[in-house]
Amino acid sequence: MAFIDDYNFEYLKNEAETLVLKELSRQLEVYSTPICRCNDCIVDMAAMALNKVKPLYRVSLLGSFYTASAMDEKSYARSVREAVFNAIEQVKKNPSHDTAAAAGDEAAE
Repeated sequence: MAFIDDYNFEYLKNEAETLVLKELSRQLEVYSTPICRCNDCIVDMAAMALNKVKPLYRVSLLGSFYTASAMDEKSYARSVREAVFNAIEQVKKNPSHDTAAAAGDEAAE
């Protein structure tokens, strides 16, 4: 039997992911210049931002209270905002696809 089958990892959660996704949504709502919002670009933005912020793993409901208090810390909140902003800018400059092809794909939807 494999290691992963011996234990219950169902409640292992990185709360930073939730915080980054909320911040990414917030920033994209007010982003002033055109930017590709295809699935690849959005997921790239999230991954890049998550690689820059401190992970906040929890394994219980009580752990979610800890992560909520971490977000109240100005330095952590600032690091999430900055990581998301930088990820948006980086993907905008260097999307992982041909922007003309992505525009055609989005028009077809």
